[in-house]
Amino acid sequence: MMTARQRRLGLLLAALVCGGVALALVLNAFQSNLVFFFSPSQVATHEAPTARAFRLGGLVAPGSVRREAESLTIRFVVTDTRHDVPVVYRGLLPDLFREGKGVVARGTLDAGGTFVASEVLAKHDENYMPPEAAEALKRAANDGSTDQKAQR
Repeated sequence: MMTARQRRLGLLLAALVCGGVALALVLNAFQSNLVFFFSPSQVATHEAPTARAFRLGGLVAPGSVRREAESLTIRFVVTDTRHDVPVVYRGLLPDLFREGKGVVARGTLDAGGTFVASEVLAKHDENYMPPEAAEALKRAANDGSTDQKAQR
């Protein structure tokens, strides 16, 4: 026969185990939905993951948008002015998608180094760019000016 104290201890242990399992499930779901941002320079230096989705941000390179005939497939290049990453996307692009404008795409890198986007977001007005993309462009510009000074 279990005493009242032993039953309370058993219930407390069962509650702790259930709480631990629930916490593990929540953390696992959070981890699988976590998507990090990378610039084209970071992709070029292999900082971006190859086995999972991430966000790629920068500017749509002027003259790079190519639409495949009779298909919803669009190819374009995302640049941070130092490095370029080719992107392929199948679907409808946002109305504000333009060459030379800011863009953030979510997807994965294929074996050839092309970013296969599952979602493309364009900036919503003339003054907005996602903070991560703006910071990446600023960093790339600063790195470029340092490289040019070193060459002189």
